[in-house]
Amino acid sequence: MGGILKVFVDFLSEPSVLIGIMVLVGLLLQKKSADVVIKGTLKAMVGFVVISAAAGVIVGSLEPFGVMFEKGFNISGVIPNNEAVVAMAMDKFGTNTALIMTFGMLANILIARITKYKFIFLTGHHTLFMACMIAVILGASGMTGLHLIFTGSLALGLIMILSPAILQPFMKKITGNDSVGLGHFSGAGYAVAAIIGKAVGKGSKSTEEMKVPKSLSFLRDSVVSISITMLILYIGVAVAAGPSFVESELSDGKNFIVYAMIQALTFAAGFILIQNGVRLVLNEIVPAFKGISSKLVPNSKPALDCPVVFPYAQNAVLIGFISSFLGGVASMIALGAMGLVVIIPGVVPHFFTGATAAVFGNATGGRRGAIIGSFVNGIIISFLPVALLPVLGNLGFANSTFSDADFGVVGIVLGKIQSFIGGYGLTAVLIGIVGVMVALTYVTKKKEVAVENRKEEVEIA
Repeated sequence: MGGILKVFVDFLSEPSVLIGIMVLVGLLLQKKSADVVIKGTLKAMVGFVVISAAAGVIVGSLEPFGVMFEKGFNISGVIPNNEAVVAMAMDKFGTNTALIMTFGMLANILIARITKYKFIFLTGHHTLFMACMIAVILGASGMTGLHLIFTGSLALGLIMILSPAILQPFMKKITGNDSVGLGHFSGAGYAVAAIIGKAVGKGSKSTEEMKVPKSLSFLRDSVVSISITMLILYIGVAVAAGPSFVESELSDGKNFIVYAMIQALTFAAGFILIQNGVRLVLNEIVPAFKGISSKLVPNSKPALDCPVVFPYAQNAVLIGFISSFLGGVASMIALGAMGLVVIIPGVVPHFFTGATAAVFGNATGGRRGAIIGSFVNGIIISFLPVALLPVLGNLGFANSTFSDADFGVVGIVLGKIQSFIGGYGLTAVLIGIVGVMVALTYVTKKKEVAVENRKEEVEIA
């Protein structure tokens, strides 16, 4: 990948930069004063840097947990990891990835402009991962040149719109408003969790309404409850892995119990940082988006990374991680028994997607929805990577694959359509989907006009 192109991709794949650009444009379109523009842009960027740094803290504390878990229970297999598989693919597919990412983001804005689906996807690293997967799948099947770039960009633009659009009814229930969408490519798992919550959660109280005896009232504090839960989990896997392994391979000689305790508390600290970062971003981006909504893409909404929902159901976050991870463990056992590729449950994807799935499940079905929905999410992100491996071509034989649900769904669908009706057939299908979205927008507008006309007639009468 050329030097200039690499700089461009690095720029666009950094969420804080994308957020900053959107806030800057939004405030300029509203003709805000220079001090308001500078303050709003920088605070939004700093907020997202806080979220990214907090995610890094959590990932850093979860990595040794995964290593201790694998050692303690003698597990081996494929570990889904978006960053690892993209790194392997970039040498061969880097240029196509960069072009698909760039034009896919433009396609996102264009489709949002001409249809009623008004989401601007702002999770840059996930856009990069999806662009890479699309480039690999289309390239592995023989598609090349402008055809590959056009088809890949259109596919990326569509999924950047459709994933948050499908989740928005549930997002409104979670946040209590319609001002922000979810931009995280595990939407299929979250939608399933919300649907399951609706099916099983009748009468189930929210995870945030748990009754705690007076003597245990300190557990109502999310910092305390998260810390205690993670201390139990970390010390448990450290004991299973054994002191000699932990102290020689991970802790650099520090006592294995002390090391486990520090990693558990580091996880809790990362979670608190995420909450603060989310508040900072939302306080700036929602008002700034009014400028974009009124000028560039009327009524548009920002689709943000999954931690944006964590503050709305803090207990569900921890429940979701544990439940999704258990779903991953159950799936690992089932895959081994079926003679299929064994997917080791990665603690990072199970934390972020499991926590988010539980928030969605809780919104529609309370505690039962949170527990069962996130458990099923754990199964989904274990079985989909297995089904995706053959579609990835030669890359699929590496010891990793994409981890989140939408990568599996999109990858399998694109690969199957292309194998049945060819590359140009796939392009035609994608253009047809855009056509259907435009037609639905036209029909909706016509209905809205008819309703307004009836109201006016009633008022006149």
